[in-house]
Amino acid sequence: MAILDEYLDYVRFVRRYSSRTAEIYEEVLKNFIRCCVDADAGVQAQVSGDNSLEVTDDALLKALTPTQVRNYEVYLLDACRMKPRTVNQHLSALSSFCRYLISRKMLASNPVSVVKRPKQEQRLPEFYRDDALEKYFQETAWWASRESLDLHAGQKGDLARSESAKEAYMHRLSRLIISILYSTGIRRAELISLTRSSFDPQRKVLQVHGKGDKMRTIPLVFSLIEEILVYLNAVDMLMEGSYGPGDPLLLTPAGGKMYPAFVDRAVKAELGGAEGISGRLSPHVLRHSLATELLSEGGDLYSIKELLGHSSLAATQIYTHSSIAQLSKVYQSAHPRAKKRR
Repeated sequence: MAILDEYLDYVRFVRRYSSRTAEIYEEVLKNFIRCCVDADAGVQAQVSGDNSLEVTDDALLKALTPTQVRNYEVYLLDACRMKPRTVNQHLSALSSFCRYLISRKMLASNPVSVVKRPKQEQRLPEFYRDDALEKYFQETAWWASRESLDLHAGQKGDLARSESAKEAYMHRLSRLIISILYSTGIRRAELISLTRSSFDPQRKVLQVHGKGDKMRTIPLVFSLIEEILVYLNAVDMLMEGSYGPGDPLLLTPAGGKMYPAFVDRAVKAELGGAEGISGRLSPHVLRHSLATELLSEGGDLYSIKELLGHSSLAATQIYTHSSIAQLSKVYQSAHPRAKKRR
């Protein structure tokens, strides 16, 4: 199955997709092989001891037909009971693989392009109200203050020994996670990839390594700069070891790099009991919340697109739904009949 391995290397090292995206593509393609490669025709498509698939390139290419793709779609919808949105993601990954094969002249046409995809409901982005988030920041302001550092002054290495120190550190770290996500709108993976050199307090910016290996510079408000500096002072006070520019900006209590589940748990723990915040508790909802608030306050789509690191304006336009209050305000002030009624 050399062609599949070559494609996955292409995705990782040429297209420079994130590790998570590359993993999803691999899972989708291997799932397609398990479901659609014809084992009755003598093809070995079972899972071997190291969890890799044994199938020839020829067998894989023969399976890439509109009929098999349609069968795979039905399997995902009926047997796996996947939502149309997830099924479309599977088909998109499969289509990308087919386009790669066409570029290599190993496939004449893309079988996915002729298969009708399931309709999916247009999901409007969830967001938290600004006043609810502002109340959360006010109630947790202590952990962002320099006064809070006095709790652990001169206690180097205390984090590994004291439960109270670990609890205080988690409060400070969790609030900072919320602050960065909401103030900058960066993705969870981008937050995890931040290093100390990403933070430039002199220029008041954050250098973010985004999707597609693209870098973007995000301006920082003074309050967030101060909060990051307080956090870094706490790390230097409480944790053993020295940290250089390439080390993670945010560290777990064990001193390691954060991971997706850690960030998710921190967001849920912080916002779960916050007054006025309901619905899905997710890092991505904080990203939606910033975009919604910027748009409602008159920010233009192109600037928001650059801030969020979207590759196209279409991805940013989904936030226009949330500005109905702003739209109503413009309508009331500009529409001739509305002005006459006033």
